[in-house]
Amino acid sequence: MAENKKVLVIGGGFSGLTTAVETAEAGYEVILVEKTPFLGGRVTQLNKYFPKLCPPNCGLEMNFKRIKNSSDITFYTLAEVEKISGQEGNYEVSIKLSPRFVNDKCVGCNACAEACPVTKPNDFNFGLDTNKAAYITHNQAFPFKYAIDGKHCKGTSCAKCVAACKYDAINLEMKPETITVNVGSIAMAAGWDAYDVSKLDILGGGQIKNVITNMQMERLSSPNGPTKGKILRPSDNKPAKNIAFVQCAGSRDENHLPYCSYICCMASMKQATYIREQYPDSTARIFYIDLRTPGRYEQFYWKVKDDPKVSFTKGKVARITEDPESKNVILEAEDIMSGKKIQATFDMVVLATGMVPSTRAAKIPGDITYTPEGFVAAAALKKGIYAVGTLKSPVDVARSVQDATGTAIKCIQSARR
Repeated sequence: MAENKKVLVIGGGFSGLTTAVETAEAGYEVILVEKTPFLGGRVTQLNKYFPKLCPPNCGLEMNFKRIKNSSDITFYTLAEVEKISGQEGNYEVSIKLSPRFVNDKCVGCNACAEACPVTKPNDFNFGLDTNKAAYITHNQAFPFKYAIDGKHCKGTSCAKCVAACKYDAINLEMKPETITVNVGSIAMAAGWDAYDVSKLDILGGGQIKNVITNMQMERLSSPNGPTKGKILRPSDNKPAKNIAFVQCAGSRDENHLPYCSYICCMASMKQATYIREQYPDSTARIFYIDLRTPGRYEQFYWKVKDDPKVSFTKGKVARITEDPESKNVILEAEDIMSGKKIQATFDMVVLATGMVPSTRAAKIPGDITYTPEGFVAAAALKKGIYAVGTLKSPVDVARSVQDATGTAIKCIQSARR
């Protein structure tokens, strides 16, 4: 197949994986680039999907197997696009490959991490625990080989990981390199980030230890998370049995994110089920402005609402503070239905932080138009370049997969021209 019949997919999250495997299985060569050391994106950090409440690893594992079994997919991790030029059917793309410092001889034995003297915040668990500069994110990571964080590693002046590795899999002298590829079309599936909680000062803003984000809650609830799935308070590791969920934490606010982030209501209801299943005597209270459970998700809302230990309070949260002795969280809010202001104390508060396109912080180079919020303006894209999933608007996993399948068809059509 000619070079210009290849398809480039930017982003190795669920949208990017779907676009890549659907395109490759239609007979086209795919180049997949991911900026982190591992594929899977945000979905790898989830405990369960809604509304079926099944773990995401099954879906991820199937896509990883499809990649392994495909001779038409070449993937690069720690890779970022630096330049895009050309036109539909003939794009030239420069890709920077950052060093992993670990080669394909790695067997995932963990010896490098055990020997590494450097401890750093664990980004995969959103800082809820620590890991080593030589690390793997979780037991089903793909590719299953360690990476060494160049920002924290002491390099050849330490080299304890090199001495510990029996397989000659570590090379601390690896250098960045740049490759150039020619492709017929490009799918941008760079994913999303959670809104910066430090900007939400009246809601604790990252200053109150027992106020966490919804993605941190996913990690606390996950069997491969920092507490092995036990929902414990970060301040003292005691079970969190009385939890408040604050909706629209940064969303639908002209001072932060002016749009609805779409997934937050369902995510909080899902997480309320985590607590109720784990602690039979637990309670969950969800503070909301409006509940959004479109289509078939309405039935999931009914199911959660039927639990007498889960309550819903319509009203905006005005302030969150901390009891200095107990470290309990004090929440002040309006209760619109009763017309009163209320104050309540909880073991822990979960902020449903908004969804921000990754392109808000890091633009993909090229002739690409963005909205003021950082989303890709899909209608203004050049022919042969397509945006997928959350780069266009906030969506859930199911809609991202549907969009990715449609994008695969568009990429094939452009590559054929």
